[in-house]
Amino acid sequence: MARSLEGKVAIVTGASRGIGAAIAEELAREGASVMLAARSADLLRARAAEIGERAAVHVADLREPQAPAALAAATVARFGRIDIIAANAGATKRGDFLELSDGDWQDGFALKFFAHMRLIRAAWPELKKSRGSVVIISGIGGRTPGAEFTIGGSVNAALLALTKALAERAVGDGIRVNTINPGDIRTDRLARRVKAAQDRFGVDAAEAERRMIAADRVVRFGEPTDIAGLVSFIAGPRGGFLHGSIIDMDGGKTKTT
Repeated sequence: MARSLEGKVAIVTGASRGIGAAIAEELAREGASVMLAARSADLLRARAAEIGERAAVHVADLREPQAPAALAAATVARFGRIDIIAANAGATKRGDFLELSDGDWQDGFALKFFAHMRLIRAAWPELKKSRGSVVIISGIGGRTPGAEFTIGGSVNAALLALTKALAERAVGDGIRVNTINPGDIRTDRLARRVKAAQDRFGVDAAEAERRMIAADRVVRFGEPTDIAGLVSFIAGPRGGFLHGSIIDMDGGKTKTT
């Protein structure tokens, strides 16, 4: 069977673990060459070794203003083109609004908003040549904000607005821009929340998960491979009619229309 992304070149940010690592593995499985980007050199190299010859590594702190453009340039130098950007990097700090500092807010926007924006802008000429695809990994907090997630909700909402604006801009250049809003995905961050629930209720991990799932009225927690499969679909030929789309992949956690 022909692989859907054969010959394509993808950049995946936040690729050292969790959702980003799963995206990189899935895109490579579908035939793409993949540039993995993150801050952790050792973790990146381990992920690249698992993927094999289709993977290359670019170690960078994408919060630095020039780093995203350097990543785009390194990808072209290594693979000769850019077809896909999976903009996944970034975690934001939770906490009480009155306790969060200016630095916390600046850090949240630096990595999860400005890094995405700068990378897409730097890669735009190459994406135009290839009639490429941008998939932003945002989050359901941008549609349903919460009191303990003021930074994340605000950053994610900004990414949703950016998606719509870039989608309109991209029509004439043949680039597709879409966003996925993951719900609770089984990553290190979710593991910390499960542990907090264990401590709060005095139960084991399985029972803590069951209570969290029941409280949110969702079908289950998601896996990184769930998001990776959707990225592959959107970026491939079967997703060609998706443009400016914002897709909640959250097991039913988002209750609003």
